[in-house]
Amino acid sequence: MIHFFKPKPYLCDLIPNNHIDIHSHLLPGIDDGAATIDDTGTLIAGLQKIGFSKFITTPHVMGEVWNNKRTHIEEKLKTTTAELEIPNIGTNFKAAAEYMIDAEFRDLFIKEKLLTLKENYVLVEISYLNPPIQLYDILFELQIAGYQPVLAHPERYNFYHHPTLSDYHKLKKAGCLFQLNMLSTVGYYGERVAKISDALLKAGLIDFIGSDVHHTRHLEFMQKKIVLKNHGNLPAIFQNNAFFNF
Repeated sequence: MIHFFKPKPYLCDLIPNNHIDIHSHLLPGIDDGAATIDDTGTLIAGLQKIGFSKFITTPHVMGEVWNNKRTHIEEKLKTTTAELEIPNIGTNFKAAAEYMIDAEFRDLFIKEKLLTLKENYVLVEISYLNPPIQLYDILFELQIAGYQPVLAHPERYNFYHHPTLSDYHKLKKAGCLFQLNMLSTVGYYGERVAKISDALLKAGLIDFIGSDVHHTRHLEFMQKKIVLKNHGNLPAIFQNNAFFNF
């Protein structure tokens, strides 16, 4: 019997027109993303060419590494939109933050209002080395404080890569939503991350998707072919981002 296999699509072909991105590092000189205003303009223009129309950029807030304050991020957004020579960018570009769940995070969300993606939805991440010892206590307290945690790139935490996906199910039960990185679908972070991304998609555990774009090399990889078997689940995930329209 002859079997005909449908070729895997290119990532850029799956990105819908007027896509809303909820994870990027586009503000210049504030973290490990865009270094200059020219970098910001180049990245936004490149993303617009493949369907992106609105951007919720999310600079790192990470202890002493990227000790960005809410007021600093808001001021940087204001000066950046004023300098960008891109039509309507002022109404299509806003800032939230990607918060590291570290020793300082609990005090931060208790003392001040966090920069959210929308309403109470807050983008968080954890260390790639190991999860925080008090992770579930912090997630609980974060929700008691009124926030809905959206965990950035869960597929990139190697210590959770078990065949049963048990830790991911536990995080879901603890109230986390999951945001997949687009580049995980094309193998940018390696075969292991691609494999767990596939498993998470198959299990229906992914809620949203983000570019997590830092530099032009990320743009180049958006032109690559999807490597996942379960890429048929991706269009619905892309559509879920419409929830964050502004």
